[in-house]
Amino acid sequence: MKPETSTNEPVLREHTYDGIQEYDQKLPNWWLFTLYITMVWFVIAWVGYYQFGYGTTDEQQIDAAMARMAEAREKELEKINDDSLWAMAQDPAIVEAGRATYTTTCVACHAADLSAKLGAAPLPGLPLNDPIWKYGGHPTDVMKIIRKGSPDVTKGMIAWDAALGVKRISEVVAFIMSHHKKDAPWTLAPDAPKQADPPK
Repeated sequence: MKPETSTNEPVLREHTYDGIQEYDQKLPNWWLFTLYITMVWFVIAWVGYYQFGYGTTDEQQIDAAMARMAEAREKELEKINDDSLWAMAQDPAIVEAGRATYTTTCVACHAADLSAKLGAAPLPGLPLNDPIWKYGGHPTDVMKIIRKGSPDVTKGMIAWDAALGVKRISEVVAFIMSHHKKDAPWTLAPDAPKQADPPK
């Protein structure tokens, strides 16, 4: 026999377990219809996705997103040249943004003053405040090395393109070039690779 309850109270099952009773109520229609619709949708989606190949896999979605990012990066790079980077080096806001990134990313190897020295001790990086460049002293040369890394991966800098992106790398280049003058002469380091562009 079920316990007597008023019409306004929930109905409980007779059995108890550890002093716990269960409700014996019919679920609301809106809840049941939601459940049924979800079940039907699952069957349709499963058949469409796994049997007929509708939709895209996670791998395809990631590949498409990566392709869009690569395309956007290439469009950004098309706008960047030596003149635009020199112009950025004259913009205090951009230079300050580049300094902030440089401080958190580059200081350990190139020093805060770009000298690649900590006191008298040399740091792993090359000096960035003198007119001698190993891989070319044009702003685009500097940007290429930051983006792609040193050709000598056993000694030189790693590639920062994936970690920083085009915008932040451009700002770092602007910060570095703000320590130089556009028409100042520069020379290649004695150990510069032959493929480095000569001074212009």
